[in-house]
Amino acid sequence: MRKVKTALVGCGKVGHLHAAALAALPESEFVAVCGRTPEKANAFAEKYRVAAFTDVREMLAKSEAEAVCICTPHPQHAASTIAAAEAGAHVLVEKPLASSLADCDAMLAAARANQTIIGTVCQRRFYPPSQRIRRAIDDGKIGQPVLGTAVMFGWRDEAYYRSDPWRGSWEREGGGVLVNQSPHLLDLLIWYLGEIDEVFGYWANLNHPYIEVEDTAVAVVRFKSGALGNIVMSNSQNPAVNARVSVHGANGASIGVQTDGGAMFVAGVTENIEAPFNDIWTIRGEEKFLPQWKEEDARLFSSMKPMEHFHRLQIQDFLQAIIEKRAPAVTGEDGRRTVELFTAIYRATREGKAVKFPLRAE
Repeated sequence: MRKVKTALVGCGKVGHLHAAALAALPESEFVAVCGRTPEKANAFAEKYRVAAFTDVREMLAKSEAEAVCICTPHPQHAASTIAAAEAGAHVLVEKPLASSLADCDAMLAAARANQTIIGTVCQRRFYPPSQRIRRAIDDGKIGQPVLGTAVMFGWRDEAYYRSDPWRGSWEREGGGVLVNQSPHLLDLLIWYLGEIDEVFGYWANLNHPYIEVEDTAVAVVRFKSGALGNIVMSNSQNPAVNARVSVHGANGASIGVQTDGGAMFVAGVTENIEAPFNDIWTIRGEEKFLPQWKEEDARLFSSMKPMEHFHRLQIQDFLQAIIEKRAPAVTGEDGRRTVELFTAIYRATREGKAVKFPLRAE
């Protein structure tokens, strides 16, 4: 098997999930890491026995890495991605692809100009209950999807926002719950329902006075297929409740996944998370499978470190895409669609009217 020389940019909490995968996968030869400060980069590199750098272009030139994982704060994604693409490297970017459409477009343009691949991390697509929904839609078991909901009732306390200097800031994080915690749910909603035609929404900060950004957002979506959707994303419920996506079909059947339950996962902080499961499944003749699926999924989650495992699955798919010269399971264009959706909610609040798609960068 051909190995792809891999590298990592960003030595923070989520970087360790990527590093563990890059060090373990048979498709990967993990060679280098880049961080802002020499001390942090050196300590990270020593742990994984790779070379340390503080400049992306220098890292790529000296390490000859073919693929790079970007794990920096959101507003910094574009600069590292463009530098990597211009060096001829393929790039897998942590969610969201960026915090602005302008950055997304610049990243995708750099990849096209240099004939490199960009992917976006959405590892919840790889959850078994999430994939059951996709298969059921593809197999026509619910007819045309006509209604979708994405709901997250989560919680982030002051300690969370103080844990990194970039959190809770428009300039350094790019937004709040929409930019940071919501992309996984928004990605699933688009993956299931398709291209968007129009969005109206509001955002607000309900009970986090110590941050600049929103902790809650709601929206109504009309898809190009004619389907309708509803989005409720919030970090204002203490304790956290759950996060879920549901899809309802033209034949009356409903299917859904609870992706997160109780306290939401925080990279580098949370060790144990509740197993995702299909929380609703009314396809005629298949309702009886729910208890069996839930038991199987819980057994799988308890048998390993789930966040490492599902990051590893997506990173493996990305490396195989490079080797096989194909698109990855989650593309850069998929990542842009999520950014386009949360950007539309911000604009709808500002303008007080529905926002038509496609959106152009401001």
